[in-house]
Amino acid sequence: MRGTILMMPRSLPFAWFGLLLAFWLSGSALAQPAAGDKEWQEILNAANKEGKVVVAGSPDPVMRNEIIPKFTARTGIPLEFIAGRSSQIVSRVETERSAGIYSVDVFLAGPDTTAVDLYGNKMIDPLKPLLVLPEVVDGTKWKTGKLWFADPEERFVVRPFSSVATLLFINTDHVKPEEMRSYKDLLNPKWKAKISTEDPSTTGAGANMAARFYTQVGEEFVKGLYIDQKPTSTRERRQMSDWLARGTQPICLNCREDDVRPLVKDGFKILEIFELSGVPGTVNGSPWLLSLANRAPHPKAAQVFANWILSKEGLEIYARGYGSATLRTDINESYLNPGNLPKAGVKYFDDTDWKWIVTGRHEAREKVWKLLKAR
Repeated sequence: MRGTILMMPRSLPFAWFGLLLAFWLSGSALAQPAAGDKEWQEILNAANKEGKVVVAGSPDPVMRNEIIPKFTARTGIPLEFIAGRSSQIVSRVETERSAGIYSVDVFLAGPDTTAVDLYGNKMIDPLKPLLVLPEVVDGTKWKTGKLWFADPEERFVVRPFSSVATLLFINTDHVKPEEMRSYKDLLNPKWKAKISTEDPSTTGAGANMAARFYTQVGEEFVKGLYIDQKPTSTRERRQMSDWLARGTQPICLNCREDDVRPLVKDGFKILEIFELSGVPGTVNGSPWLLSLANRAPHPKAAQVFANWILSKEGLEIYARGYGSATLRTDINESYLNPGNLPKAGVKYFDDTDWKWIVTGRHEAREKVWKLLKAR
């Protein structure tokens, strides 16, 4: 049934559409909730009456090109996507809420935004009671033995991904693989002004990587890489992948795989590096953690989306498009770069660990910022 699109004639009454939807979904996850078909159908009907669901997250071609059309085809619910940097989205939501406006239903946000802003400032509601699909709540469907709620209360924030993180990308027309074996190779004077990074002086991926280097390798390495090597920094992530492809900055610390993948298809000789000698391997929950906004304007539609995106179908579509390893046990991961899959028995540094996010990373990042300001 995957790939089938449900077409609803405009003249079809809503009640009949509900029956047709239930029939069409027969045998799929959405037709078999733990509470029974009738209750789930009532949730679907109520969600359709709400008119849409509003999801906020980073700019994302997977969401735009694959998730939105598939979700709407599956459920009949239009999906409005608010795209922007996490800081921009939080600022927008805070401004709206100060005026009594609540426009967002679901957040697909990074760990800092989720833990510090959304959870820390009580902007989200418990998600756990709303997850009802058997394949979502069944512990055998998850590598961790159960849904991974990342927050301390284990109720608000779901982490559905855990991949070995990319350490950097190189353009092999300019940097030979054998020239990038150890973390010390990044300090080779040959690469001065040839490295790009997301701006490490502000909250985001650039500062997070610098904080991790500070913790794993030490202050002198961070000083050598981010000051002495004079990397080119930007807040526009696609600019980095453009520099990588053109070879002006053939080493990229914070390029994203979904930006680089089209370049590889176009023939650019780009290599993804997951580890360097002297730096422990890292896993993270990229691309997002899932949470539900409190006082959501479309709560039933939000519930349907949350259940669907965590189902095999929803998560597999996203994982394939983005290139991340999920925590589900029933997804064929042959599409992944083997380097993305955590290896059994290997101890990784978890960059999405809650305590690291709210304390360790924050403290290390402050030290990095102090170091950068002193240059």
